[in-house]
Amino acid sequence: MVADFNNRIRQVAFLLIVTALAILVFKELYVFFPGFLGALTLYILCRKYYFHLTEQRKWKKGLTAILFMVVFMACIVVPVYFAIQMIFQKINMIVENPEPVNHAIDAISSQLREWTGQDLLTKEATTDIRKKAASFIPGILNSSATMVGNLLMILFLVFFMFKNGRLMEDTLEHFIPLKHKNIESIADETCGMVRANALGIPLISLIQGLVALVGYWIVGIEDFVLLGLITGLCAFFPVIGTAMIWLPLVIFLFSKGETGKAIGLAAYSAVIIGNIDYVARITFLQKVGNVHPVITILGLIAGLRLFGFWGFIFGPLLISYLLLLIRIYRSEFGATAVNRPPSTDH
Repeated sequence: MVADFNNRIRQVAFLLIVTALAILVFKELYVFFPGFLGALTLYILCRKYYFHLTEQRKWKKGLTAILFMVVFMACIVVPVYFAIQMIFQKINMIVENPEPVNHAIDAISSQLREWTGQDLLTKEATTDIRKKAASFIPGILNSSATMVGNLLMILFLVFFMFKNGRLMEDTLEHFIPLKHKNIESIADETCGMVRANALGIPLISLIQGLVALVGYWIVGIEDFVLLGLITGLCAFFPVIGTAMIWLPLVIFLFSKGETGKAIGLAAYSAVIIGNIDYVARITFLQKVGNVHPVITILGLIAGLRLFGFWGFIFGPLLISYLLLLIRIYRSEFGATAVNRPPSTDH
């Protein structure tokens, strides 16, 4: 008994040391945690095709991994880079010549005051908006090194994930203390959610951005390409995302006396852009990953705070994991309760 007790003490002490070291390492490397999530996303999206090429077509593992990394750079990184460059150039122009933007903010404020009878955009509020906008570029530039570091981390990790994919998956299955069917449930849930969010949400945002761009072009708004791009980025946030762009534009058109264009853009945005978001989320996301809209919205709120950009994928996954783990708990540990014979007491 004494030997068994001492062994338990040693085991607990060892686990505490391992946990403390894991927390320390995670804390120091947390800045690169988005890179790990990005690598995991890329691996999940491409693993089936990678294994097909390397195991059935007999392609070399290292060269195939590099091929997938190049495709990732060409399809994701390069377009995002040019989009950011376009936005930065426009913001630089605004910083150098802020008068047009100041005039637009004042016009929107006056129109809101005329409609509501109250000064919703006070001078203090508009000044705060301008200050935050002016500090936007330095903030982005300060985080550029972290962004580049996370990109390099994605490429570094995903290369070894691809090369050692089977070993990695077998090792994880060995260490997860669950039944095989429950491990498969977790794997299926992860793959389905990652596919639905990593492919579905950017696709929905791209479509909404293009549709918004067409609407802005029809009513004659300047910089309709840039505004369509920003609308697509805001579409990552469900329900109110795109309204953060087209609603101020509608108010601005009203303030300029262009009532017909304002009403047309409002109807176009509310009916077409809004319905595209709703229909796509309840059809595409539910079919690909069985993602309920409530899970998407709550997951985005939690995920963006926890993981930053990658929260739009792993936020909904967290909510789904919570529900899945409850089901797994009932499967793993609820059998005795389910199979317990009924009481004979009266």
